[in-house]
Amino acid sequence: MALQAESKKSCCDSVTDYFTSAKFFIYLGHALSTWGDRMWHFAVAVFLVELYGNSLLLTAVYGLVVAGSVLLLGAIIGDWVDKSARLKVAQTSLIVQNSAVILCGILLMVVFLCKVQLVSLFNGWLLTLCYILVISIANIANLASTATAITIQRDWIVVVAGEDRSRLADMNATVRRIDQLTNILAPLAVGQIITFTSPMAGCGFIAGWNLCSMCLEYFLLWKVYQMTPALAIKTSQKEDEQELKQLNVQKDVEAVQKPSESSELMSGVAEASSVEKKNGCCYNITQPFRTLRDGWVAYYNQPIFFAGMSLAFLYMTVLGFDCITTGFAYTQGLNGSILSLLMGASAITGILGTMAFTWFRKRCGLVRTGFISGVAQISCLALCVVSVFLPGSPLDLTVSPFQDITSHFMGDSSLPEANPTTDSFINRSTSAYEIEEMKPQVVSYLSVSFLFAGVIAARVGLWSFDLTVTQLIQENVIESERGVINGVQNSMNYLLDLLHFIMVILAPNPEAFGLLVIISVSFVVMGHMMYFRYAYKTLRSRLFLCFSSDPKNEIDNPSPPESDKV
Repeated sequence: MALQAESKKSCCDSVTDYFTSAKFFIYLGHALSTWGDRMWHFAVAVFLVELYGNSLLLTAVYGLVVAGSVLLLGAIIGDWVDKSARLKVAQTSLIVQNSAVILCGILLMVVFLCKVQLVSLFNGWLLTLCYILVISIANIANLASTATAITIQRDWIVVVAGEDRSRLADMNATVRRIDQLTNILAPLAVGQIITFTSPMAGCGFIAGWNLCSMCLEYFLLWKVYQMTPALAIKTSQKEDEQELKQLNVQKDVEAVQKPSESSELMSGVAEASSVEKKNGCCYNITQPFRTLRDGWVAYYNQPIFFAGMSLAFLYMTVLGFDCITTGFAYTQGLNGSILSLLMGASAITGILGTMAFTWFRKRCGLVRTGFISGVAQISCLALCVVSVFLPGSPLDLTVSPFQDITSHFMGDSSLPEANPTTDSFINRSTSAYEIEEMKPQVVSYLSVSFLFAGVIAARVGLWSFDLTVTQLIQENVIESERGVINGVQNSMNYLLDLLHFIMVILAPNPEAFGLLVIISVSFVVMGHMMYFRYAYKTLRSRLFLCFSSDPKNEIDNPSPPESDKV
């Protein structure tokens, strides 16, 4: 009985310790933040479509602005994260992000409530100004969210995990599992609110959620900061202290040597000119551009450059559960219910990918885990390539991929009549059955089944690979450059994501989707070839010893990769 009581007490103590640990507080804060982010990103697209008359124009502009802003400002945001105190960065980005979402939600409520009046004022220019404000404020919220992700997921987690790399891997995997769950549950929750109430009620709910979440997240950040003293010290501060000591030593040496007056005069002039140069107007104006340049140069010179580039190349794909894949699925006869089930299945395989990452990392090492994940992803995506040539595939090489886009730009498409007559509406209503018969009928579901089977199965390798590259960056980038390197990495991801949207814009017809699938798989293969180059230079022939007898030594002491880049 005494042993049972002691075991129960130890179990209760361990549970209590976990729920009061800094690690759990980070998970809880990340869950709250991610839930709000996913709700907002889903809802803002719905709101913009609703406001602009069921057109995707505002949504496309919003996506372009967001991607372009992160592409241009990613390195600058990362540099700010590196040069500022950790708690200040986390709290500032948290307040800016949630305040922007709250302000944007209030503005959208006003637009929904007074849209008729806004249209009539100043020939609709006031409504256009509201659209510009909504997109601009939402973009500010996204930039602040990027800063939060860099400082918490790429820096705070590393410090909380300490020197324990297994603990770091477990924390990264848990964060990704939270991401997978919120990707499904948060849009589902806010979608129900918008559907069964109104878009204005959805705006109010999101604004209220972000207000409450901001207060709780602020407290959790402060709690984690207090529980982890190492967060109060940054490498940049240590380096500044060392430089100050070195300067004091140099001054003492100069005082002993007593240089001549002429040399003192020359050195004073040089120091004054350098100070004036650094404090000049042109220097301050060009500072962001130098930061941007230095960030990209630092990223290029990192030993994990090819590993980071390999992850970015995976964003150049149409084989994901975004609006493009969803739209193609609709053209192939899949309804919303089936798509929701497929998205749920993709979330499950994504969680399995995080579990596979932790299992393979312990047995094969971190670098080998990335290689195994790449092989698994490419093998699954082979099903997508096969689907292009199966029965039911809309691939038609006789149809130009640019047919739709050229017809719009060259003016070949006919415009609808400005004032249709009653007869035209009667003719349309009477020919409804004929129009239904004219719709393309799905010959077979074999092609689309293989396509989504490959996409869903590939999520295991995709998320395992994502975690591998994330931890490689965390372990190999020095603390003083974590922010700027991860900022540039986000910029690279958005750049390839932009290219994939441009690719779809140039070839939007379903007959060309098979070509887009082949191009997407080609980019994924090129990305994993880059990772293979990094992995082989790190482990050489040991890369293929997947279950080596002593993988720990190879994890902790990998061979330094060559610095040359082709």
